[in-house]
Amino acid sequence: FADYPTWAKDVKQADIKDRDAQGRALIVDYRASALGRSTHFTLKYDYANAPRRLSWSMVDGDIMREIHGAYTFEAQGDQTKISYDLSIELIIPLPGFVKRRAEVRILSTLKELKARIES
Repeated sequence: FADYPTWAKDVKQADIKDRDAQGRALIVDYRASALGRSTHFTLKYDYANAPRRLSWSMVDGDIMREIHGAYTFEAQGDQTKISYDLSIELIIPLPGFVKRRAEVRILSTLKELKARIES
């Protein structure tokens, strides 16, 4: 998680605040650019279904009311299919064109993740 800023250009900072007994990040504070401004949020990670699934939820944030997400990993021969689920509820509603711009940024970040994994 601490390496996010090196490959996800909208993530400016990621600080691991707590780890589980296996050393995996449990609580991570993020600072990111979002919709033309800087935002802060803290995510709690859940490894209960690892290694098939890594999920998270927001425990604190400045412009978001809720974040829930997950990566699901599915073996396909010698490759792995990764599915990404994300739900974000903002404190204030956004106009449609702003939502579309945010969706484009999320898709761009997923492409950055794919490039990072394949490098």
